[in-house]
Amino acid sequence: MNSWVFLAIAIVAEVIATSALKASEGFARLWPSVLVVVGYGLSFYFLALTLKTIPVGITYAVWAGVGIVLISLIGWLVFGQKLDWPAVFGMGLILAGVLIIHLFSKATQH
Repeated sequence: MNSWVFLAIAIVAEVIATSALKASEGFARLWPSVLVVVGYGLSFYFLALTLKTIPVGITYAVWAGVGIVLISLIGWLVFGQKLDWPAVFGMGLILAGVLIIHLFSKATQH
């Protein structure tokens, strides 16, 4: 399977785990807490697979950047977090950076 697919799975698992972490209410609720452990476990497993072919700096930049944007959107949509224009602009810059890395960086070639 493609390393970028592994990275996408790692990102989705991390975002689910982080969302469940909020819903677990400090690990007071069982099923969200289980989802946290499973989600982070899957995330790190697929992150490790990604690191076999994509350099750690590039992997982490994409993982963290996309994760920040997705979890912020979930915070806004699901948990009612307020996002002002500077926050939205900053997330746009993060996405732009991830796209530049993915589309133009020779460091991602293996």
